[in-house]
Parts: sequence; structure tokens; C-alpha cells
Amino acid sequence: MNIIMPKMGESITEGTIIKWHKKVGDKVKIDEIIFEISTDKVDTEIPSPTDGVLTEIKYKEGDTVAIDTVVAIIIGSNENVSADKAQSVHPQDAIKSEVPEKVVDLPEVKNLQTPPERIIENNKSVSSKNSVSIQMPKMGESIMEGTIIKWHKKIGDKIKKDETIFEISTDKVDTEVPSPTDGILGEIMVAEQETVAVGTIVAKIDTGLSASDFKNNNEKISIQSTVKPAEKINTNPTADDKRSFVPEEKEVGSESLFLSPLVMNIAKKENVSSGEISSITGSGLDGRITKKDILSYIENRNESKISANEETVIAAQPKTSDSTGLSFNYGSLKSSNNANDIEIIPMDNIRQRIMQHMVNSRDTSVHVSAMLEVDMSKIYNFIRNNRDAFLKKENIKLTYMPFIARACIKGLQQFPLINSTIEGPSILRKKFINLGIAVAIEPSGLIVPNIKLANEKNLTGLAKSISDLALRARTKKLTPDDISNGTFTITNYGVFGTIFGTPIINQPEVAILGVGSVIKKPVVIEIEGADVIAIRPIMALTLSHDHRLVDGMLGGKFLKYLKETLENFDISEI
Repeated sequence: MNIIMPKMGESITEGTIIKWHKKVGDKVKIDEIIFEISTDKVDTEIPSPTDGVLTEIKYKEGDTVAIDTVVAIIIGSNENVSADKAQSVHPQDAIKSEVPEKVVDLPEVKNLQTPPERIIENNKSVSSKNSVSIQMPKMGESIMEGTIIKWHKKIGDKIKKDETIFEISTDKVDTEVPSPTDGILGEIMVAEQETVAVGTIVAKIDTGLSASDFKNNNEKISIQSTVKPAEKINTNPTADDKRSFVPEEKEVGSESLFLSPLVMNIAKKENVSSGEISSITGSGLDGRITKKDILSYIENRNESKISANEETVIAAQPKTSDSTGLSFNYGSLKSSNNANDIEIIPMDNIRQRIMQHMVNSRDTSVHVSAMLEVDMSKIYNFIRNNRDAFLKKENIKLTYMPFIARACIKGLQQFPLINSTIEGPSILRKKFINLGIAVAIEPSGLIVPNIKLANEKNLTGLAKSISDLALRARTKKLTPDDISNGTFTITNYGVFGTIFGTPIINQPEVAILGVGSVIKKPVVIEIEGADVIAIRPIMALTLSHDHRLVDGMLGGKFLKYLKETLENFDISEI
């Protein structure tokens, strides 16, 4: 029977073996402790799921292994199969026997190494048979994680179907997540400002309990101060290492926290002192310092050291004379600015995600930009003459964007390679057109929802869809489907007066169209064979395309098609 490294939480992907209580050849009884593990969220003892003999230990104390990894093999007394064909069993299936089925009084709870969420999860007086798990939703094709910004409900609150439970943020969207069912919020598994992978269970809703039942079943359980600090262990000792890295406990409010062996090993390897550790704010359960926290601290510390060294070098520069003969010190330039003159503004989550997304696009696509100017006279005159009637009839404002969108759809149908993505050595040419429209969100956000099957809409339908997406983007009402599976994007920076720009491609697409402001300019036109200067409304279009797939010829043909379509727009399409 294979013994598996158990999963001790939805966001836990690995565990560290602290201690083996048995050695190879020892007899083991069911529910007898065989080893101890530590993760970022819990230290606990793992019992045997069966009677038998421990025939193999695959990892030594101090090793960190991924969940679902076979760490040991037990041959049961009734087993006649070889160890390599033994059945795999999760030892956490046997952990449930460690927690009493009755309501646990506080004195007993304090002696458990089990985290608070497992106490509630395994307390059978709180029904979990009718619970619904809430996952971190997938908010886009390239989105793999999300950050919980705010919980709108707390444990024990009544929830109605479609009522907002929490808000999340990714690099593409901030949105509210509604409840899929009526019930009681039975468990919150991920704290605010914590980032977890898509598909991670973040909460559970009990559909078979009333609020009073939930209160009665939980009033005897306190999840405050329920985890007893484990013994501090040097998890990776060597024969010549006589020093043991034993970090001091860190006081956070009334909670006394400790470091997991994984964090301890990282701290020891990077020479992080106990004093430094006490300054780190933990983002894990009850403020515990996680692997992510200490790695982030080490990265920031190293950057600070580099900055300090640079300042030392500058300060050490010799005095130099300029052409006037006056002496000055280059180092004084560094120290002339007062620290109070600099405001440090932490990036919010969506800005950090945008930053990462843009860097990823830069490092993925070979960006090339091409630009041309379009005479918008025909569309300009049509909008001017029909704006009020269109607003009265359709209840939306008529702008240039639906015309540009319709031209793009026609162009993508004419040049379908631009409506593609690259996957390894293959080109995925999409037969549908999901047109992305970049929407600016105050104060400094950006999101790209897309119009599904935009090729099936006429100009009025596109105008309504663009208006709807913009409104829902700014009121955080977008759904995951709204921002997933786009095939081509339009970004209209012209609305801010910008004439032209070079936009970054929205991955995994291969092109993006930048739309500049429509401005009146003197241009040379031909009338009856003679060149004359006229004032025309001119708009600059910029196509940024991925040169891995879209070369200059294809990009140029696409832009030329857009120009001809817009300058000779068929008004009958409205």
C-alpha cells in the first residue's frame, strides 16, 4: 500500500517531512503515527491507514515533496502483492479519526496540531453533505490565478443565489463573484489579499442548514488560538553543522506563530536572521509566514542591498571641476533630494497583473507596428447628421467605434490568418471572431472584454455590444466569459486625444489595432484631375502585429483594407 504525501489545504502543493516515527521493517498498526509533516499552513502527524509492515521509506527527514507523491510503502498482513503494485492511499483519509465527532471543547482543541479549518471540516455536527464548493473562477484564457480583494460575507451569513460573496482581481479584470445557490456561508478557505490558482476552492456554502442550526453547531467552537506551536526542529542537519537554526517565535497580536520547516530551510540558506524574520508580515493562516512571504522579503532585501551599494559608489566619486572651474561632487546629486519629497505608492493588484501581462507579451511576440491615416469624412458626416435620431431610437450614443469594429470584422474575414493564435509549431486559425474592446477603468486599470461572434452582428448590434461591455466593465459586472477566448483586439486611445501609438498585443492573439483621435487636418486631395488642399477629419490607425506569424505584407494589406472600407463605408449596413 503506497502512502501518499497528503494535501493539507487547497492552496498547498508540497509538504516537508519533519520526523519519521517508524523505520523500515517496523510493524505498524492502523491509526498509529508513522511520520510528521509540515506545510505553510499546518504541522500534523500522519497515521497509518492499515495494519502491516513498513517496507520502504522513499524520502528522508527534511525533504520537501509534492502532494500525491509516494513517500513510503506499507505491506498489509493480508496483502500478497508486491510493493510496486500496491494500492495508493492518502493518509489524510485516516486523519479524520484524530478529531472527535462531537463538538470539541476549547481545552481539547488547544492540544491539537490540526488547523482550525480542519476542525470545522471534520466536526460532523456541522453538515457538509449538502455543501457547495466555490472555486476561484477562470477569468480569461491566459489567467491562471486570482487575488481575493474583499469578502462581502462572513462565516454563518445567509446567502441568496446570485448575491455577491466576494471580489477578485486578476491582471485583466476586477469583478464580483455571485453565489450559485441559496445557503449559509460555512467556510472561508482563502483570506483577503491572498492569491490562489484558478480552480482552488475558496469557500463552501452549506445548503442543508439554517442560520440558527449553523450558529448552534458552531457556538461551542472557537477558531481563535487553536493551533499549538510545534516544536522547533532543525530539519536539515548535517554531520559538521553543529548550529541549529531556531527562529524566535513571532508575536502577532495575541497569536504566537512559528515557522514551518520549509520556511526555516529557506531562511537558513539565505542567512535571514531571527530579527529580520520578526519584521516579516505573514500572509498565511493566522499571520503565519509562508514560502511566498519569505521569498518576497529576500528579493526585496537583495534589491535594497544593490541600491545601497550604488549609493556608496556615487558618494565615493571624486570632486570634479566643470568648464567654469567650480568644484562639485557627483555624490551630492544623490543626497540632495529629501526622503520626504518621494512618495512610495504600492501598486494595486490589477496594476501588478497588467505589468506582468505586458512583460509577458513583450517577451512572447515579436512586435512590429505599421501606421496609416484614414479620411473619416463620410462617417464623420453620417454621425453628425444622425447622432440625435440614433440616440432616440437605440438609447445609445453613436460613435466611431462601431464603424471601426465592423471594418475590422470584414478585414479579419478577408485575412483570417490575423484572427489566429500560435501554439507551439502550429497555427490555430479561428473561424469565429470574438472582438476585444479595450476599456479604461479609473484610476489606472485596463480590461479587454470581447464581443462574442462579432461577425454575426450588424453595425447597430456592435454599437449596443460595445456600450454594454464598457458599462459592465466600469461597474464590475463582467463575467469570466466576457473576457475569455478573444481573437483580435481594438484599443481606442484616441478618446483621450492621442493621435497615434504602438499598442502591446493582447496574448495569445497575434495583432491589435490602435485607434487615434479624429482631428481636422489640411490634406491634399484630387478634384477633377487637380490637386487641392482641403480640411478633412483624419484618423491614424496603428496595427501592432506578431512578426512570428504576421509579416509586413499581410499587416499592410489588412491596414489598407481597413482604410478603404472606412473611407467608402456602406451606410446600408446600419
